[in-house]
Amino acid sequence: MCGIAGKYNLNLKHPVSPKIIKAMCDVMAYRGPDDSGVYVDGPVGLGHRRLSILDLSKSGHQPMSTADKSLWVTFNGEIYNFLKLRENLTAKGYVFSSDCDTEVILALYQEYGPACLQYLRGMFAFCIWDKKNNTLFLARDRIGKKPLYYYFDGKTFIFASEIKAILQDPSVEKKINYEALSDYFRYLYVPDPKTIYQNIYKLEPGYALYCDRNSLKKEAYWDVSFAETSKKSEHDLCENLVHLLDESVQMRMISDVPLGAFLSGGIDSSAVVAFMAGHTPKPVTTCAIGFDSREYDEVAYARIVAEKFKTDHHEFTVKQDIEAILPELVRYFDEPFADASSVPTYYVSKIARQQVTVALSGDGGDENFAGYEKYAIDDIENNIRKKIPGFIRGSIFPFLSRVLSTGNHPVLRKGSTLLGTLSHTSDYGFYLSNTEGNDAFWQSLMNEETKRAIGGYDPFSVTKYHYDKADTEDHLSKILYTDLKSYLPGDVLVKVDRMSMANSLEVRAPLLDHRVIEFAATIPGHLKYYRGQKKYILKQSLAERLPDEILHRKKMGFSAPLAQWLRKEIRTFAESHILSHTAGLNHFFEPTAVRRIWDLHQTRKRNYATVLWSLLMFELWYQECFLAENAGMGL
Repeated sequence: MCGIAGKYNLNLKHPVSPKIIKAMCDVMAYRGPDDSGVYVDGPVGLGHRRLSILDLSKSGHQPMSTADKSLWVTFNGEIYNFLKLRENLTAKGYVFSSDCDTEVILALYQEYGPACLQYLRGMFAFCIWDKKNNTLFLARDRIGKKPLYYYFDGKTFIFASEIKAILQDPSVEKKINYEALSDYFRYLYVPDPKTIYQNIYKLEPGYALYCDRNSLKKEAYWDVSFAETSKKSEHDLCENLVHLLDESVQMRMISDVPLGAFLSGGIDSSAVVAFMAGHTPKPVTTCAIGFDSREYDEVAYARIVAEKFKTDHHEFTVKQDIEAILPELVRYFDEPFADASSVPTYYVSKIARQQVTVALSGDGGDENFAGYEKYAIDDIENNIRKKIPGFIRGSIFPFLSRVLSTGNHPVLRKGSTLLGTLSHTSDYGFYLSNTEGNDAFWQSLMNEETKRAIGGYDPFSVTKYHYDKADTEDHLSKILYTDLKSYLPGDVLVKVDRMSMANSLEVRAPLLDHRVIEFAATIPGHLKYYRGQKKYILKQSLAERLPDEILHRKKMGFSAPLAQWLRKEIRTFAESHILSHTAGLNHFFEPTAVRRIWDLHQTRKRNYATVLWSLLMFELWYQECFLAENAGMGL
């Protein structure tokens, strides 16, 4: 796994400074501690930091070129089918001088041009400089496992694996994108293609980008379709799924360095470990994270799986050193990010890196097979919608919701939330269930200047865009598509990439192989969520491989005891940042309003844990990254 960076001056008479490219790479050296490289040729510069996984010799050095030096590439990722691709290209007359997948990408591009993307099976972000045509070609993998950011002002194009690298160029100004700010406080992350900064963007998953001296354009090369529903029997679907998962896991076990797995004790990571155990005579190295709080501690389940498959198992308990790690974690994300499970993800990556260089994870099972509790809640709400006339839901429910919202009892507040959600259409109802707070709540916190800057922008547009784009009329499939295109790449995969890369660890996700995703999309919705049972088809497929106590346990999710942390372990730390008279939050929010929700949380009258955490993470980002003279330094 690696870090990539580059710059292209569209005015070909303006050369790129090698020092800038080197600075861009050095600031994310943890992504690739094993090797580095810079290539500069007039108006273009490419940079690379390498974490050696395959072909550990220097023959995999990047940026890499073709023999005639007409094409140059800087690449981050792994192509799991590169050996087969190389075999086919060799038959066409191509000669290879290394054993790495990077050289295969160059040959594929020579042979097929941009269509080379259709042949790649893996996770990737790369840039190819076509010297003959003065063109940059960039691409990101289908589901967004590897990051790719870019800056464009009409004169200069800059790209990198992380925002902090782009900010090393002194010509890039740091200006807040207020639409992204609004998105962040609703979704707890900034959805692509936006970033928290103006003129800096994320290249969307499944997209390619072309930049020459006259223009910049993007186009999608892949999407997941729910249009065709399989007619196969449940038994045949299970057999097909098991075969795909087994193949996907086996492909991701190719490595020249030590390899293991994250193990939470949930169905997805347990399944990955089960398939891994079938492909190696040695014990699989597994790593698990626990908490002092029983409500969030899953290590007992992880031990069950570890014992069944006789793994080499390692555990770590997250205790009271959270405060010390938070500012560091914020620097790795480069923009506000409020998924608190980043804390255990950092620690599980850290303990894993002590044992291995590559770890397989269970990411993607929930989005592919309807595993989140929110899907069950959504189903209940839609069944209620069907039974109650729209005029009642639209007129009476909002009034009742407001009345119940004044009460302090948790049951009253849940009733208020339910009635408020039911008063809307199913797509907007999912948005409310999938985000934090509502418009009125955030309006009550923001100052007038922030409200004016946001204007009429509505964060619901992010959810609606993907919901409407799904090529199906099935509501469950629409929200699964929405999560696959927004929450998964914007939250889950960002968290895993940053926290693993912070520890120079590569993480591979077999359940996010694009063939697994495409197959899962053809499975009828009622076999994913069946009579109140989440992940029904996946559980049926794994019935002979996993213990019943794993298959039928209550889902906990990889989360953290936020409410407790904010009232105990990090209360003083959080208060000193959120409520400080010098807080950056004061530029965007009314301090008295923020104080009010802080007091309500501390007195246990309300649980504002997620809201307060999002405010804390924003404040830390603002101080550590936005105000920093040289963002990202000191890591």
